[in-house]
Amino acid sequence: MAKKRILITGATSGFGRGVALALAPRHHVTAAGETWPQVRALRNDAESDNVKLDVIKLDLLDDIDIRHATNVCAGVDVLVLNAGIQESGAIADIPIERMRRSFDINLFGHLQLVQAILPSMLTRKRGKIVWLSSVAGLQPVPFLGAYSATKHAIEAVAGAMRLELAPLGIKVATVAPGIYRTGFNDTGAESMDQWRDPKTAMVPVPDLALALKIQSDPQEMIDAMVEVIPEDHHPYRTMLPDLLVAETKAAQARAWSERL
Repeated sequence: MAKKRILITGATSGFGRGVALALAPRHHVTAAGETWPQVRALRNDAESDNVKLDVIKLDLLDDIDIRHATNVCAGVDVLVLNAGIQESGAIADIPIERMRRSFDINLFGHLQLVQAILPSMLTRKRGKIVWLSSVAGLQPVPFLGAYSATKHAIEAVAGAMRLELAPLGIKVATVAPGIYRTGFNDTGAESMDQWRDPKTAMVPVPDLALALKIQSDPQEMIDAMVEVIPEDHHPYRTMLPDLLVAETKAAQARAWSERL
């Protein structure tokens, strides 16, 4: 396989970090992190492991960071849109500003980055964009509705981009993880504690800690991403664990038959 230039957002933790470190020995990988402490920590870890990895600061809500990433990653072959936040809580109660911020980071910030980097891909008539979706983007998850909404939007955007860019030589793919033990879901479950008051909330929320107990080892998802990201030919959607594929298809089918 030819060596690829790969930019991964949100690469200082979770899936992004694991994938960046695993791909770096065989490809030119730029790992992006939101804050300077995250950037320095990953640089130190890569150096300790003797892994050659470029690490840059990229806050998706910062126009200067996006311009810098576009400049230093000119000619990137694969853009992996992995950064994201998860807000929990009932849709009826979640503060609108938290909902907006979820879309700003998970979708709009990434879309701005795509629009900045895409021209160089179009000039070369090749390149690939990989959107990190989620099982929550294919079947709504109660009390994670804000997060689900951003991932449903990503599914729509990625699907449209795939059809629009294919004739121009650009590939688009999605990766849809289930519930994995990266710490992301744990912080997401706790996020509503910042604003939710059980005494005034309109909708009761169950104990989300129960769902966190069934999280899977993230290594299988990291391994799948490491295989798919640099490849030129693979399925449009990569979803794991395998059990969730059948469950998701069944949930989508039920939406056509269930009655109020």
